[in-house]
Amino acid sequence: MPAAETAAKTEMPSSNIDVLIVGAGPAGYMAATWLTKFKGLKVRFIEKRSGKVFAGQADGLQCRTLEVLQSFGFADRVWKDANHMLEICFWNPDANGVLARTGRIPDTTPGLSRFQQVVLHQGWIEGYFRDHLAKHGPLDVEHSIMPESLDIDESKAEDPEAYPVRVVLRHLPEEEATPEQFGHKVQNGLFRSTNLVTAEMEDAALKAADVKREVVNAKYVLGCDGAHSWVRRQLGYTMEGEHTDYVWGVLDIVPLTNFPDIRMRCAIHSESHGSVMVIPRENKLVRLYIQLSDVERNADGLVNRSKITPEQILHAAQKIMAPYTLTYEQIDWFTAYQIGQRVANKFSAHDRVFLAGDACHTHSPKAGQGMNVSMMDQYNLAWKVGSVLTGKLQRHALSTYQSERQQIARDLIAFDKKFAALFSGKPAKDAADAAGISLDEFKEVFRKGNLFASGVAVSYSPSSLIVAPTPAQQALATGLPVGMRFNSFKVLNQSDARPWEFQDLMPSDGRWRLVVFAGDIRTPTLKASIAALGPRVEKLVATYGEKTLHVLTCHAAPREEVELSDFPRGLRREHEYWSVYVDAPSYHEGDAKAYENYGVGKETGALVVVRPDGYVSVVCGLGEVEVVERFLEGCLVALKA
Repeated sequence: MPAAETAAKTEMPSSNIDVLIVGAGPAGYMAATWLTKFKGLKVRFIEKRSGKVFAGQADGLQCRTLEVLQSFGFADRVWKDANHMLEICFWNPDANGVLARTGRIPDTTPGLSRFQQVVLHQGWIEGYFRDHLAKHGPLDVEHSIMPESLDIDESKAEDPEAYPVRVVLRHLPEEEATPEQFGHKVQNGLFRSTNLVTAEMEDAALKAADVKREVVNAKYVLGCDGAHSWVRRQLGYTMEGEHTDYVWGVLDIVPLTNFPDIRMRCAIHSESHGSVMVIPRENKLVRLYIQLSDVERNADGLVNRSKITPEQILHAAQKIMAPYTLTYEQIDWFTAYQIGQRVANKFSAHDRVFLAGDACHTHSPKAGQGMNVSMMDQYNLAWKVGSVLTGKLQRHALSTYQSERQQIARDLIAFDKKFAALFSGKPAKDAADAAGISLDEFKEVFRKGNLFASGVAVSYSPSSLIVAPTPAQQALATGLPVGMRFNSFKVLNQSDARPWEFQDLMPSDGRWRLVVFAGDIRTPTLKASIAALGPRVEKLVATYGEKTLHVLTCHAAPREEVELSDFPRGLRREHEYWSVYVDAPSYHEGDAKAYENYGVGKETGALVVVRPDGYVSVVCGLGEVEVVERFLEGCLVALKA
């Protein structure tokens, strides 16, 4: 690379850091937020674009994502500001070819989570992240900085003290860091449309002849730099998959229409003009995804982005939604994209450089997965990196990132292929029309897709961080499947009767949780089990430290018949009142029936180990503490004597 060779000949300032985050999108912000929980780390967070926040981009937040934002302490801001998605309406041609409402289903399947899907401008969401970083870091995004070269010293990859990744950074002038808007007065996202832009086209807009450069030596690099990821290309990794010929336009507008369900999420299939998805948003906005049939292409087959206009996209929507009328009072943003479904062949290099988000998987945006899955990639990875760097987690655990998240990406692509094909196809005229899309099938895919899209169905396979239970062990907590997230139901604090969501007792602070479901401790058998468990748990906490292992106990005896003193010291510290909880009705918020929902028997109890990211690692009996001991010994680092 000529620029890198020129830089090498020039003396550049150099620094050593723990982590370099490349790309300030949802994945990058999630990584930065996690890493602020591990104090003392040197982290830099760079973004090649200027600091200007463009409208549009992703906007859907699923149940699991909201649970995660709650664990960081700011889901309430999202919940208050966002538009809540409660129902999906289906519109299809009737027997006469006229558009008609043909069904309704819940947008989020009831009972999946205490949260439901919401939609909100990505810029607002990133703003909440920035506020959190300023308070808990402080860690700021350094805009207008782009990496120019990356080299890994493989001989030092396993040296915990080494900085094996050398990156040359280039500081860009403001004009070189501002995205191309292709002559449009309306803000648009054409510059980032994955399959309408090549990597070379994107890089060409970010070249400058005379710029400041510096060298960063990093222990870890997190590539969160989008679908045309520079980091991925430096590693030589490829995106495997395909793209379709389907081209879709997107409008963010304040609509003027007589369509009755404009404030509902809608899937609209016209008889012969394509499809529209309606996504109602905050501040009277509505996002429309519109299938485009007439687009101008260049000689290389790529869509000519400069020829795509909001007027063209609106005209396509008007044809699809006829006989209803549609125009707008205000337009905030538009874009167009070509549907592509690809997954990177690898997600990491030597477990030193990692890819996340669009850098390692791309798909259509209509299922509301992009921002969510991107953030969940880093929610899975960054705590592992932070824990390794702070001497709490053994380095081999980093390999679980690729094994866990690459499979999720493949599952996502499989789901998206079916979803996109059904949405882009023509509706069947009748039961004999094999070439058309069955509307009943489409509705069923939506219904089943809700579970996947919500994020709560993610299940990680056995690894160094997940212990496969025996059938008897899993039967002790059937509502807490090993490898899945720890669901939330309300429990009461034993000391003051205040109800708490169980998830809220396990914030994202880098600690592991040992949850002791003590059962009805009035029974002699369970009372003896808990008494024997106490010293073993106390020893575990002493071995790994309270900043690594946090013990929570939930019992099922009548609260008024139990005292804190009934629990051994290993399950509660002296003069500490926030470790013991009870499954019981609250005075004002009902009975959550936590034991019933977690599938735990009040006469048996259970031990559950929960990772810092809220996923269940171990389920076993109260008398099987050696299972927990072996597991923790295999992945955590004991305190030095």
